[in-house]
Amino acid sequence: MGTKPAVWYWPVQSHTDLVFRPEVFRALCEEFDVQVNETGRQLTAEEISAHLADFDAVITGWGTPPFSAEALEKARRLRLIAHSAGSVKHLFPEDTVQRLLIPRGVVVFSANEAIALNVAESAVGLLIMASRRWPDFIFAIRHSGAWRPSGVPMNGQYLRGATIGIVGASAVGREVIRLLAPWDVKIIVYDPYLPKDAAERLGVECVGFNELFERADHVSIHAPATPETQHMVGADQLRRLRDGAVIVNTARGSIIDHDALYAEARTGRIFAALDVTDPEPLPPDSPLRRLDNVYITPHISGAGHYGYFKIGEMTLQALRDFFAGRPVKGAVDLSRLSHLA
Repeated sequence: MGTKPAVWYWPVQSHTDLVFRPEVFRALCEEFDVQVNETGRQLTAEEISAHLADFDAVITGWGTPPFSAEALEKARRLRLIAHSAGSVKHLFPEDTVQRLLIPRGVVVFSANEAIALNVAESAVGLLIMASRRWPDFIFAIRHSGAWRPSGVPMNGQYLRGATIGIVGASAVGREVIRLLAPWDVKIIVYDPYLPKDAAERLGVECVGFNELFERADHVSIHAPATPETQHMVGADQLRRLRDGAVIVNTARGSIIDHDALYAEARTGRIFAALDVTDPEPLPPDSPLRRLDNVYITPHISGAGHYGYFKIGEMTLQALRDFFAGRPVKGAVDLSRLSHLA
């Protein structure tokens, strides 16, 4: 296949159009010996198993099939898996990570940081929107004609000057922290995996889980979905929120106990902005759909040209850096795969 590294590109055209600007994809194909999936469909497990051993690197994306143990066993030439999307947890069984990828030194790249740019923008936007109650004013003017509806406060603790609680200093959480820096806010963080020196570099204060809910004016959730985080935000935490507090979830719906959220939100005391729910979509009869102080969007916080095209740029850079012997930004710590989003 020549002297250039052999790269197998699995995604279909619709994915390519979504995350690669034309000039970036051209550069990818010029700089590497790329075999593009031209079938017009996702590759089958049989096709992957038959040809994976011929490549130095693979580019995967949304909708591409996971690797099988059989294919990975034979792929001794494979050195880089570049995922032009977010989570890589579904790509391979964990036993193959421990048994094959880590011992062979295979690098797995994720473009999660690019998606984090879009999600963080959404999270900050939801904090502003919900704290300022814009939907209430908009709907009142549209539906009832009330210019300044009674019952909707005209003043409050919005973003500037607030104490913002961040649950999870993930890629998204850290980008939210960065975006909030100019807003004159105090940021407190709960993340048991965040080292003290990293918190100092971020300019945040680490606090206990319940303390975060007691002290924060508003809370934004950025923890991964793991068995440990299932319903980690429950009745005890929600009742600790102060009156008028906003809780935003752009992470995973399972992190918040929806029954507990409904019980607290129905009092009208707090507000919630949910881009993720459990399940998705929420059933039509879900009581959360009927609460005026619960704003729900259909898991769209990761969308946006800016972040999506950054995925393609980061994927190309990952290949460039890896085959030049440089560290790969976005390389996944495979030893912590079970703790990742």
